[in-house]
Amino acid sequence: MSRLDSFIGRMTAQRDYLDHIASHPLLPDTGDVFEIGLGNGRTYSHLREKFPDRRIIVFDRVVMAHSSCVPEDENMVIGEIAETAKNYVGSDAAFAHADIGSGNEEIDAKTLEWLPQAVVDLIAHGGLAMSCGMPLPHARLKELSVPDTISSQRCFVYQKI
Repeated sequence: MSRLDSFIGRMTAQRDYLDHIASHPLLPDTGDVFEIGLGNGRTYSHLREKFPDRRIIVFDRVVMAHSSCVPEDENMVIGEIAETAKNYVGSDAAFAHADIGSGNEEIDAKTLEWLPQAVVDLIAHGGLAMSCGMPLPHARLKELSVPDTISSQRCFVYQKI
């Protein structure tokens, strides 16, 4: 498979997963949405459409997205995510989405030392989480199934128990 086909498959799966979460019956009725990793801002743009009535707080080390895909200053948290996320512990978010995998095993192993716990600390009991590129192994995150019509493409959905 070409890298282009792989990218298209991954982006399509990510969109389908986000659409599934936005209408998921287990999604809490209240609570913010956390986007862990702004990147180019494509997912943030989609989250704004899917969660128009929720505050979306975005974490990233630096802002490199197109200006139309950058949140307002009060919703953009810049710095090392492992550290800045600590300021939001207990926020009881309805949903957290993480797409900060690098594809480099060593770097991703370091990220997995803090990311699963950070997600648990950010979302409410019963809240949902989604990770693209790497699973979130944690005793308080129960992996949920998704419809067979959604390609797996390395995305994972969880509920905080």
